[in-house]
Amino acid sequence: MKKLMLIIGFFFLTFGAVYSQSVTGKWKTIDDETGEAKSIIEIYEKAGKIYGKVVDILRADHKKDICTKCEGAEKNKPIMGMIIINGLKKEGSEYNGGTILDPTNGKKYKCYIALDAPDKLKLRGYIGISIVGRTQYWTRLKN
Repeated sequence: MKKLMLIIGFFFLTFGAVYSQSVTGKWKTIDDETGEAKSIIEIYEKAGKIYGKVVDILRADHKKDICTKCEGAEKNKPIMGMIIINGLKKEGSEYNGGTILDPTNGKKYKCYIALDAPDKLKLRGYIGISIVGRTQYWTRLKN
């Protein structure tokens, strides 16, 4: 009986730890086409909303790139330091209701993010409805 109670307790502790993980932290992005690591994005919370900022560009020849195809305030600004995820709100196990900017093409998309595993982030950018879009998986950087 003690073993059974111990197993049940362990299960709930493990289950709770996985689902209490936060999306905040530093994440490595991967290029969809080449599979190459592209950048480090720091996801943070501010005033109850989630944002993501480019804190490192991993490809040396792109470190000084500017967003020539962006519109508005981001036009011709350095991609390094740019906030690309804006205003996501927590709804259940995912965050949505905000946008993501793709500095490669300068376009903003609706998006949602959710933890797929403690160190794996699922991010989906889309136009209109989430069926029309693409999904990326980012990996958490360890401290």
